[in-house]
Amino acid sequence: MASHADFVEYVVDQIQQAGSIRSKKMFGEYGLFCDGVFFAVICDDQLFVKITPQGEADFPNLPKAPPYSGARDYFLVEDVDDREQLAKLVRITCEALMLQPKKRKK
Repeated sequence: MASHADFVEYVVDQIQQAGSIRSKKMFGEYGLFCDGVFFAVICDDQLFVKITPQGEADFPNLPKAPPYSGARDYFLVEDVDDREQLAKLVRITCEALMLQPKKRKK
């Protein structure tokens, strides 16, 4: 089941205070970017945020699940209505991802 555009718009609106947020349709679902950093996907109208050590430290009770078959686990964010917590998770995640070394293309 593909995600609905109105759900994607709602999530993007909820995390606007985290930075410059944009969504991009990818493989029938949506990828989310903050200040140019890919940090999450929306699949089947569910928000999945990349797991970082910093995110795990601040949000140890978030459930983890793969967004699609064969994918690594992401945080499954079930409460997309808590704007402040959601923005905090996005900021922490993106800051951590920006610090990671870039992967080299082979």
